[in-house]
Amino acid sequence: MLRKTECITLFSNFQEISPKEEAEAGDYFETEFEKERLEFLSGRMPCDRAAAVWAGKILYHSAQLYLIRENTAKNIDRLIFRFKEKKDISSVLSADLSLRFLPQIIVALNTLDPEDVLIGMLEDILREFHYSGIGYDLDLKGVNWEEELKDSTYRKLYLERILEKRDYKLAEIPTINKMLIAELGMHKDAFWRELKIITEEN
Repeated sequence: MLRKTECITLFSNFQEISPKEEAEAGDYFETEFEKERLEFLSGRMPCDRAAAVWAGKILYHSAQLYLIRENTAKNIDRLIFRFKEKKDISSVLSADLSLRFLPQIIVALNTLDPEDVLIGMLEDILREFHYSGIGYDLDLKGVNWEEELKDSTYRKLYLERILEKRDYKLAEIPTINKMLIAELGMHKDAFWRELKIITEEN
């Protein structure tokens, strides 16, 4: 429902996710990944089911924790945890099927309580999977952008999302700015007239 209509159904108490539901979610995410893969025209990119299911659980538990906080403090690490498998472009794009909605939950949590410990936990996840956080203000000072965006498919998707979200903070990082200007070429003003051309000096 969240991916189709941007709505999510939550219950008044915590629901455990069964192995059967995890398997069904994995099938669903694989199908959705395949649809998106056709759009970015990469025949070599497999869906990382583990990353997709993990991200789905993180998103669902985050939404539950937005509504239900009674007696959750001792269980929060069991509900919100970092991805433990190998992280690569496949896992980043697979996790993005769900994590792209995470910034909206963080904004909602911040409205309720800016000191909420959950906000920092979710921001840590987004810093690791920052493709899903484009458009949300994250501290990404330690990222080596040349290395991060060396894969042409991932680079194209990353730049397109910066353009879509009008993320000025990312777009004005010199390395990314140079890539964006090269990608937009002579059509730069048609797509993003306000985008400054940044050099290391300025």
